[in-house]
Amino acid sequence: MNVRRTRPSSEILSGESADVYFARAEQVLEREGLNPVVTMEVFGRQRAILCGIDEVKNLLAHALASSNPGEVTVEALDDGDAIEPKEIVLRITAHYRAFGLYETALLGMLAQSTGWATAARECVTAAAPQPVISFGARHVHPDITDVLDYAAIVGGCVGASTPAGARLAGLSPTGTMPHSLVLIMGDTVAAALAFDRDLDPDVPRIVLVDTFKDEAEEALRVANALGDKLYGIRLDTPSERGRVTPDLVKEVRARLDQAGFQHVKIVVSGGLTPDRMGVFKEAGAPVDSYAVGSYISGATPIDFTGDIKEIDGKPIAKRGRIPGRTDSPRLRIVNLADWRGA
Repeated sequence: MNVRRTRPSSEILSGESADVYFARAEQVLEREGLNPVVTMEVFGRQRAILCGIDEVKNLLAHALASSNPGEVTVEALDDGDAIEPKEIVLRITAHYRAFGLYETALLGMLAQSTGWATAARECVTAAAPQPVISFGARHVHPDITDVLDYAAIVGGCVGASTPAGARLAGLSPTGTMPHSLVLIMGDTVAAALAFDRDLDPDVPRIVLVDTFKDEAEEALRVANALGDKLYGIRLDTPSERGRVTPDLVKEVRARLDQAGFQHVKIVVSGGLTPDRMGVFKEAGAPVDSYAVGSYISGATPIDFTGDIKEIDGKPIAKRGRIPGRTDSPRLRIVNLADWRGA
């Protein structure tokens, strides 16, 4: 996915979101008249699905815009690449003071998004061949829901619930309806009919059926009301009532089929994890797709480290690391001019 993001925020470009010691190092180096050309390499600590690297490219394109192009080289992997522990995912060669202030930001971009993408891939693998949709926006700060949903799609989710996140990935948002709509309308069928009446035809008619009555009963009532226009129903039974189970899915499927509604899809949501999706699969539950929230959004960030490995062409490293550039055949040259126009 070759995403073009907007210009990095003023907090990032100004260094306000950086660890303060990078700003202090910048101040010292400026006063001492030092600004060597350095090569920094970035690697992760575990096997993962890389994400956030395109955002890093965008940041570097703006941060290095005033640098002499002949003195700048950026090499990187791509979002969606599977990476191994300590594999180099990014190499920057430039005057240190042109990009050193942004080490916090670029490591954070990689750590958080790679954690999300990796968790999404675990879900996608567990659910296969059924698709997974990202429903985790409610678990993170709204300023980063787009990054979360984009990372989930990089990890293999077929869609995401927020327009901002889906837009980053070049998709349309995916969703059904909230319980609040059903509660306010006072009846699931009334909510379904209003949904169908008031929304554009290209919005799939997927109706939540666990609010007031038995899920199988509600599924049939909605199917009878919408007929061929009903794309699917969503089961989101809360933990207080035992959550969605494979047997419930089987019953709903059987009753829909017996009533002639074989076309209606079944979407399952509510506290899903790879293990729980494995239970549905092993039981042969006829789930058509899964909506996953907190397992993806709550994923632990993947630790990334940045090391200076050359200064003015001379190999160097801190103790415990090998001086000089690491053999990294998968890295590809990044044309920063392509990203600067974002």
